[in-house]
This record gives sequence, C-alpha cells and structure tokens, in this order.
Amino acid sequence: MNAEGDRSAEVTPTGVATGAVRFTAADEVKRRGVRRMKALATGLLLLATAVYALARWAEAAGAGAWAGYVETAAEAGMVGALADWFAVTALFRRPFGLPIPHTAIIPTKKDVFGRSLGEFVGENFLAAQVVRERLRALRIGRRAGQWLAAPGSAERVTTEASAALRGVLAVLRDEDVQAVVGEAVTRRVAAQQVAQPMGRMLGRVVADGGHQGMVDLVARRLHDWLVEHREEVVQRIAEESPGWTPKFIDHQVGVRVHKELLRFAGEVRDDPHHPARGAVDSFLTDFAQELRTDPETIGRVERAKTQLLARPEVQELIASSWSAVRSLVLDAAEDEDSELRRRIRDGVRSFGERLASDARLQGKVDGWLEDAAGYVVATYRDEITSLISDTVAGWDAVEASRKIEANVGRDLQFIRINGTVVGALAGLLIHTVSVLVGG
Repeated sequence: MNAEGDRSAEVTPTGVATGAVRFTAADEVKRRGVRRMKALATGLLLLATAVYALARWAEAAGAGAWAGYVETAAEAGMVGALADWFAVTALFRRPFGLPIPHTAIIPTKKDVFGRSLGEFVGENFLAAQVVRERLRALRIGRRAGQWLAAPGSAERVTTEASAALRGVLAVLRDEDVQAVVGEAVTRRVAAQQVAQPMGRMLGRVVADGGHQGMVDLVARRLHDWLVEHREEVVQRIAEESPGWTPKFIDHQVGVRVHKELLRFAGEVRDDPHHPARGAVDSFLTDFAQELRTDPETIGRVERAKTQLLARPEVQELIASSWSAVRSLVLDAAEDEDSELRRRIRDGVRSFGERLASDARLQGKVDGWLEDAAGYVVATYRDEITSLISDTVAGWDAVEASRKIEANVGRDLQFIRINGTVVGALAGLLIHTVSVLVGG
C-alpha cells in the first residue's frame, strides 16, 4: 500500500456500503511525529537503564549511600517505562508478536468499539430531548428572521430560489409535464359541474348590467357591417325573392329590407332602452335560470362540456398551456426586475422582519424545527447509529489501527515518558522511606 493508503469501498453483511480507511499524506506526517516521540520515550528508557547500571557499579565500588538512591530510582523508572510501553503497544499490536491475552485491542475489538460508539452517540447525541433542548437554545427562528431581514439577504434568497426554479424547469421533460397537466385539467373539469356555476355567474352579470357592453359592441358592429356590405345584402335578398317577380321589384325589396335592418341596428345601438335590448335581457335572465334549475338544460351543457373536452384541439390547447407557463416563469426568473422576483424579495424581507420581532412566530418556527428534528432522530436513530458501527466494521483492522495510532500515538508516548519519570520518583520515595524506617 502506498502512503495514501487507497482502498476500495466495502459492503458490510448488512448491505451498507462503507468507505474503507484511507491512510493519507497527513496521517503519514503525523506518524513521523509519533516515531520521534517513540524515540524520545525509548531514549529515556535507555538513559534510565544506563543510570541503573552505573549506580550498581558505583554501589559495588563503595561509592556511598547515594548510589542506592540513584539505583532504586533508575530501577523503578525502567519498570514504569516498560509497563507503560507494554500498555501503549498492546492497544495497537501484540508486543513482540506474542499471543498475550488482551493485547492488540484496537484490531481485535474494532467491531465492538464501533457498536459501542454508535450506541454512545445514539444515547447521548441523538436522543429526542437532547436535540430539542439544543435547538431551543440556538433560537433558530430569531436568528433566521434577523438574517432574512438584513440587507442583501432577501436578494440572495431570491437569486438562489430563481436558480433552483430554473434548474427544476430544466430537468422536467415538457411532454411529461404536458401529459400530467392535460390529464389533471381534464379530470378536474370533467368532475366539476359547470352549468349551475355558469348560470349563477350569468345571472349576476345580467343583474349588474355587465352584458350591456357586449350588446353595444354587437349592435355597433352589425350596423357597420350593414353599411359596408349594402350591395351584398341587397343582392342576397333579391336572389331569395320568388322567381316570378320582376328583377327591379326584387332589387327594390332588397333595398327596402336593408334600409329597415340598418335602421333597426342603429336604433338598438343608440337607444339604451330599446325593446330589443330588453328582449336580450329577458332571454339571458331566463337562460341563467334554466342553467341553475332546469335538469334538461343542465344535462345538455354537461354533455357539451364532455364532448368539447374530448376534442383533440382542446386537449392540445390544455397540454400546450405548460409551454406558455414555463416560458413566462423562466423569463420572470431570469429578469431581476420582474414582478415575480420583486414579490419574492418583498415577501422574504417582510417575513424576515416579522420573524425577527414576533416572539410568537419564533416559537412556532422553533417548535416546527424541534418536532421535525425529534421525528427524524426518533425514526432514524437506529439507521444513523448503524452507519457508525457498519462503517467501523467495514474498516480493515490493520489499517484502522495504523490510522488511529498516527493520530493519537504522539500523545500516548507521553504516557511512557511520564511512566519513566513518575516511576523513578516513586522508587526514590519508597527507598527513602524504607531507609528512614529501617534506620
């Protein structure tokens, strides 16, 4: 394996894919630091050994009582150094490769550690009450309101929302959306009765005189059309006359009929109280009533609606409406000065200002977040903790041990150094007490 320690992903027996341990270049740098600390701790052990040997020689040569103190301190320092070396080494490997019980703890107990870590995280970090209390202390609602109300935040939210909207529209297939829109509109309209709502609407329009503008338009256009097409009207009437009448009489009849039609259209156009207008009002009022109450009329309208919806032209029109809406939305999302983006900005800023100052609204937002987080941790806590245990189970034991040692081994070497120093001091103290008591 190279310094990067690349390994392919593994799959645990539970079917969860786990990323294998990667021994990175940063880990290699840390491991070199561990080696330096190991050399220092080992050097201190060798120093204690050398001092012990010299003290023994000095004591044998009759150097005096001080040699005993130094000898005992050095001896205890060696014992402490060796004991702590064994303890630290046993975490990651078997000392001298011997199958000593309870050694190589991390490689052999890796899966147990993973399960314990998952349980620890689940019980102490993913408990619903712990998450709720933490979220409540953060007061996210107030902070979110202050951020949204701050200058530039609404513009940023609008920009991101517009980009997200454009992205959604870009990935949607027009034919799929058109099919969904067409089916939804058709089903909705087919299920909704239109005769009675049309009758109520028509009744209100007639009662308010809203139809008079349409009557004015029809009367004016009819008068103008009769003026522009005088010869055609006269000729058409003359052609419909009996064949036995003279032609000049047919022509005069056509002229007379056209004149009367023109006069009638002009009177209807100019007289708001013309009897023809009243007839139109009566007709529309009766028709509105029939649309509301007459079963036969209602049935005819509903059948006409069904037939109209079934026509391919109508289906194509409904489906193609998506293209128009999509184009309008895209244009509005692209244009920073569009009404859509302006309303989004104003809405975001207004909501932020209210959220920043309204304690009741803040409480609602915080409550929603707490409920959502509580539901997530209560529902998916086992899956989250199993991710930890399954990930650790998927690690290679040797590589995991190397990585852990590289990251914490430097601090562990201080245990060896402290063991040497503390052992020497303890040995010196014990020897001193022994001499005093014996004396």
